[in-house]
Amino acid sequence: MTTLIRKVWESVSNRKGPNSESTSSSSLATSSTACLGAFDRVPTDLLMQIVRLVGPKEAAKLSAVCKAWRCLVSDNELWIFFLQNQKEREEPDWDSFLFSETHLRYGYPLQPFWSQMPQLSFMAIYGQREQVPGSVIIDGGSGYCKFGWSKYACPSGRSATFLEFGNVESPMYSRLRYFFVTIYSRMQVKPSSQPVVLSIPICHYDDTESAKASRRQLKEAIYKVLFDMNVPAVCAINQATLALYAARRTSGIVVNIGFQVTSIVPILNGKVMRKVGVEVMGLGALKLTGFLRELMQQNNISFESLYTVRTLKENLCYVAADYEAELSKNTQASFEATGEGWFTLSKERFQTGEILFQPRLAGVLTMGLHQAVALCMDHCHSAALTDDDAWFKTVVLSGGSACLPGLSGRLEKELHGLLPPSVSKGITVIPPPYGADTAWFGAKLISNLSTFPSPWCMTRKQFRQKPKVKLMW
Repeated sequence: MTTLIRKVWESVSNRKGPNSESTSSSSLATSSTACLGAFDRVPTDLLMQIVRLVGPKEAAKLSAVCKAWRCLVSDNELWIFFLQNQKEREEPDWDSFLFSETHLRYGYPLQPFWSQMPQLSFMAIYGQREQVPGSVIIDGGSGYCKFGWSKYACPSGRSATFLEFGNVESPMYSRLRYFFVTIYSRMQVKPSSQPVVLSIPICHYDDTESAKASRRQLKEAIYKVLFDMNVPAVCAINQATLALYAARRTSGIVVNIGFQVTSIVPILNGKVMRKVGVEVMGLGALKLTGFLRELMQQNNISFESLYTVRTLKENLCYVAADYEAELSKNTQASFEATGEGWFTLSKERFQTGEILFQPRLAGVLTMGLHQAVALCMDHCHSAALTDDDAWFKTVVLSGGSACLPGLSGRLEKELHGLLPPSVSKGITVIPPPYGADTAWFGAKLISNLSTFPSPWCMTRKQFRQKPKVKLMW
């Protein structure tokens, strides 16, 4: 067996590159045939095991020996094996890799892969992904910004977002520039070194001409600032869509609990359905933290900063499946906050998250989360955008406060009780797939595509040729 493998490697190593003069085709054919003749005695399954052991780089070289070897090593199952066992694969799991390469590889608008796209070559995908340059990812959240390199396992830095993206008045350019310069400085990278994928909080929710103009003005300002900083290519997508991609979906309803408001966003094939309607609740993470602070003060629990209250919210609070029943339970729990010692909370733990369903407990005059999502679903059902209503029955939660334990189960329960069976059947609520970093991971899927950056990014030249940037958010 060793002799046979040595023959193959000698054939591969002696084969010259495509740009240099090679030996005669008859000589190469003779050498290849000799190797194949020897390997004809080896069972195919054993041969595939050998190829797996030598690894992807050497397997790719084997495809240059002859047509028969090319056919053998281009087998999709072989390269799926290599991809699944790739130590440095950027995606957190195989399902995310498969989703991105089958649904997102051709860019926006998304194309129905399984019915129209050609058969994928995973050997080609492997080779293309080795050449992908990677990108800077900036998730410009309404409260906190996460940034990092697409090849990293998670964001490398976080900071409070000091830019209100919804404001499109005259200072916007200078504020945007200050924001991006600060992020690049913290990452210690040159803007010109790689593309950027930018996640933006959804804003200007309506489908009116005024809202469209405001969104276009904001996006054009973002592109102009980044291209003036010599960024080679830019991809800007709203947080809701990226959160949906992170959950391996292209259609559904995204509930994004932002810093000040909660938005309920219907998305069909990657496009925000503003004509259906984006519901907005005037209640977000800041209000949840503020309400917990009030409850702690009422119970004479002292603390030094709002940061401590937010830490307690993130580590002790949850959403009760049945609020009234929870009131009669012993729910006491403790947590040690850095620099301030131990804190013990009881009913405050679930009363905080309850205001998402009963906002009046916090003095907020707005509909509950379940009512807002049910209203959005009712609008989607009435719009009859597709023959199948299944597209809006997947609800994906996004945002740091959406990570409260029990929230997804409670919301699903409330929706089933609020909507008629014809609409509620099949509803599934998915917790944030990657916690507070869900949108960042959605951007990571795009950044590491084998076809990145061309299908998703815009270059400076394209921006100048198309002054009205096509809106994807």
